[in-house]
Amino acid sequence: MSKITASKYIAEAFKAYGVTHFFYVPVIIPEACKEMQRLGITPIMTHGEKAAAYMADGYARVSHRVGVCGSQTIGGTNLAAGLRDPFLARIPVLAITGGKLPQSRYRLMYQEIDDMPIYQAVTKFNATVENADRLPDLLNTAFRAATTGMPQPVHLELPGIAGMDLGDIDTELEFEPRYGQFPAIRTLAPAEDVAAALRAIGKAKRPIIVAGGGVSASAAGAEIVKLARILSVPVATALNAKGTILDADPLSIGVVGEYSRSCANLAVNEADLIIYVGSLTGGLVTRGWSVPVKSAKVVHIDINPENLGRNYVHTIGVCGDAKTVLLQMIKAAKPGGKPAPRRKWLDRISALKAEWQKDIQPHETSDAVPMRPERLCRDISDVLPKNAIVVGDTGHAGIWMAQNFYSTSNKQTFIRAHGSLGWGFPAAIGAKCAAPDRPVVCFTGDGGFYYHMAEMETAMRYGINVICVINNNDSLNQEQGVWAGTTEFDKNWRFHSVDFTAVANAMGCLGIKIDRPRDVRPALKEAFKADRPVIIEAKTDWRIAAEPSWGPPGLPGLYPPPPGLKKK
Repeated sequence: MSKITASKYIAEAFKAYGVTHFFYVPVIIPEACKEMQRLGITPIMTHGEKAAAYMADGYARVSHRVGVCGSQTIGGTNLAAGLRDPFLARIPVLAITGGKLPQSRYRLMYQEIDDMPIYQAVTKFNATVENADRLPDLLNTAFRAATTGMPQPVHLELPGIAGMDLGDIDTELEFEPRYGQFPAIRTLAPAEDVAAALRAIGKAKRPIIVAGGGVSASAAGAEIVKLARILSVPVATALNAKGTILDADPLSIGVVGEYSRSCANLAVNEADLIIYVGSLTGGLVTRGWSVPVKSAKVVHIDINPENLGRNYVHTIGVCGDAKTVLLQMIKAAKPGGKPAPRRKWLDRISALKAEWQKDIQPHETSDAVPMRPERLCRDISDVLPKNAIVVGDTGHAGIWMAQNFYSTSNKQTFIRAHGSLGWGFPAAIGAKCAAPDRPVVCFTGDGGFYYHMAEMETAMRYGINVICVINNNDSLNQEQGVWAGTTEFDKNWRFHSVDFTAVANAMGCLGIKIDRPRDVRPALKEAFKADRPVIIEAKTDWRIAAEPSWGPPGLPGLYPPPPGLKKK
């Protein structure tokens, strides 16, 4: 046992667990920040607590390590708001905040409320460190909780406004680095459950795999493709598993659910067995449990037993880490020999895919001015480097990412907001911190960019050279149908025109404005060569709404288009 300051202990723990960046709004654990820098960890001071949480989220998704963020007491509720997205997406983020002292409780301390109930709703583990002796066990528990089982955010409240009121600790610097990355432990499924799943797949005439976010978390893309080939089963993906299989692969049918391609929804609707892998089978990936319908037969592979059969009664549950279970299935499937290809079913998949591509092609090649968003997305996708990271916002940006971005290399990574508009740009900054040698492209709208545009200065200050493409239609045009038939409410969804490139240039970034389709690719090529953050403002047609999801007649999705919404 040796005496060490709490600040040094925190920094040493972060180093041991593989943390390379700490995203925060001052003042929180400032002495620990100094210790971090001495150990090669970079503190990133942001302009907002929610943005700091989003950066930690993007960092975690790309690095597969725990993203760490922090805030002093008064910013604690703002930081908690930023944990909603990683909580829903099942991403391990550690939030550290300042908090209460025994001598100030119940005395109306300045800036202080009880934040713990707020964090309870958006964390897997939520604890108060009341004295220095408890820091080692609670900090290590937080890392273990964040990265085992189903990953999720965790929170530690340290005493004092800035979390500084901890003294020295008598402890050894003993850590378990395996809990700094996820999945920290890869669990096997019972052999009998694997066998039952394979029997069901073998009997099915029209099976389909749906890869969920757990596939991305488990880095199981190669295994899912290998199993799909062995069993001759097509693959759809959730939006947060986009890139699991290349779009050009004959077995790939695209993104399914609410943010989707119609061909994927049609395929899942026609399937007689759906094999969910690492999916929560929640409302988005199932289009409000209408694709497939609730009576569908399902094989469900997930690391959390509580998820198995939650939303579909006719479920064969297989509990275990996605990558590990897929390897078990690959091994078990081989002795029986490769099954005869389901030629009729695979031909149907090919036809659905070709029909969708034929329908979307005129929009993706349109030379119209103002630009169509589909053309903008397709051109971005076509010039992406093989190792690019794409960060998509929610709403229409998420739908266009699902429909009009294409995965062309298994070295590409796609991550997206789990519902928090404005998440994209700060998450892209975090992603770039995790992978500084890879190009990072954020795709968002002007409505999303407004949330955290101040973080352009953060990116510039730290030399975090992200590229952000703003689909600027001077509106929240997803809401246009709500106010259809009126003019007095146009200000509720139409924006005053703002020159984002001028703002970007004023902050030291490179701002590029494009108005014509032919300018998209040259602008991106210039951006990839730039040695600073780049904001590309693409002016698009406000009248164009994203294509609503396909669903069975009479079964509306989560977000049916309001009356008056113009699709084309």
